[in-house]
Amino acid sequence: MPPLLTLDGLSKSFGAVAALQDVRLELFGGEAHALVGENGAGKSTLVKILAGVYPPDAGTITLDGQPLSLSGPADARSAGIAVIYQEPTLFPDLSVAENIFIGRQPLRSLRRIDLAKMRARAAELFARLGVRLDPDRPARGLSIADQQLVEIAKAISLEARVLVMDEPTAALSGVEVERLFAVTRALRDAGAAVLFISHRFDEVFALCQRITVMRDGRRVSTGVTQSLTVDAVVRQMVGREVSAMFDKQPAAIGEPRLEVRGLTRHGVFADIGFTVHSGEIVALAGLVGAGRSEVIRAIFGIDRRDAGEVLVDGAALPNADTAAAIKAGIALVPEDRRQQGLVMELSVERNATLPRRWALTRAGLLFPGAESRAAATWAQRLQVKAARLTDPVATLSGGNQQKVVLAKWLATAPRVLIVDEPTRGIDVGTKAEVHRLLSTLAADGVAVLMVSSELPEVLGMADRVLVMHEGRLTADIPRARAGEEAVMLAATGQAAAA
Repeated sequence: MPPLLTLDGLSKSFGAVAALQDVRLELFGGEAHALVGENGAGKSTLVKILAGVYPPDAGTITLDGQPLSLSGPADARSAGIAVIYQEPTLFPDLSVAENIFIGRQPLRSLRRIDLAKMRARAAELFARLGVRLDPDRPARGLSIADQQLVEIAKAISLEARVLVMDEPTAALSGVEVERLFAVTRALRDAGAAVLFISHRFDEVFALCQRITVMRDGRRVSTGVTQSLTVDAVVRQMVGREVSAMFDKQPAAIGEPRLEVRGLTRHGVFADIGFTVHSGEIVALAGLVGAGRSEVIRAIFGIDRRDAGEVLVDGAALPNADTAAAIKAGIALVPEDRRQQGLVMELSVERNATLPRRWALTRAGLLFPGAESRAAATWAQRLQVKAARLTDPVATLSGGNQQKVVLAKWLATAPRVLIVDEPTRGIDVGTKAEVHRLLSTLAADGVAVLMVSSELPEVLGMADRVLVMHEGRLTADIPRARAGEEAVMLAATGQAAAA
């Protein structure tokens, strides 16, 4: 059977950086094909070429054996290519239904938008996905998981022949992932070609029939999934052995560093209380929507709390005052790096020094050399892949953007580090580096509070696991007793775990 879509000799450069070099890839109808590689390997660039965002510098794209020229996203959609991006790209002030059908709204007479039909179609798509989302609600304020579901509904509405999925499950719970996979398998079995990009190998091996590995902009190999192992794929991705994903160093647990007492925000979470000691890594686990991110936003002062108090080294913090939280030594690496962690138009070095710009001034003046030196130190330590630190941070891959967010806050020498999904969308090699960094910080006396939806990460890194269910803490499990079953029982509100 001939391939449905063929990429032959694709190359793309940005200045002196060769993002893709002579890449060949074949996608067959009725098959899910995994594309894996470290951040910066060229996966996102390839996706954007398929989406019509970037034109290739060299190479050809053929669909059904016919040459395909993509001068923009509209051409890709017309050709039946739908892309679900790693980061949701919704218009925040439009409704969910308007986001799904943007640019192709159903029309009535005199070219007026048929709002009723648009809402009905959106409702049908959500019913097909098995989720409850109001088509009329604004996209602003949706969780990352719900934003991703809207993107999935948008792609499905296109009746795509080629479905490109760039980290679609990074912010989804296990139930939501299985629901997505059921829809994806149905599309695949109906003859669509699926290109699936993920750093979660259990998903890759469960869904895909073939795996292509990329490294440094080149295709390293393509193989049948059944003939491969996770270890073999990892070796091809990183060009080295990743000996330990969870490098948990022993650390002396010291005095209470962060104390949360009776924290409440009406309708969101209630009576949250816990302590994180110096040298301790505490994981905040639970299903999507349990209220974990909302709790840490209140701790950091982004959202106002209705009751309770937050203390750092015994000193209470004022309500809804992020400046006071930063001054007290709290740093927050947010889940949504593009919207909350970075200023995408600014350079890498400026983003990396934003929280401590005054510390780099002399007589009130900021000299570029000081900014560049400060950013270079952390960029080197975290191995940020960037052509120049003066380039906009938007030009970096998702994983390297996450490293810049980490660098920005680690440069403040925090006493309390809060990380929300620190390895979301990060490749396996970089995950190990982030885990090693968190462990080193804890060994140096930093109190680490980590929100994570990945159970292996929670169990591998945490000294204690706090579990939330529907806005309440249901368990506080020490490392020695923490297991997948205990955490999941508490996350689903089972009394036995509580």
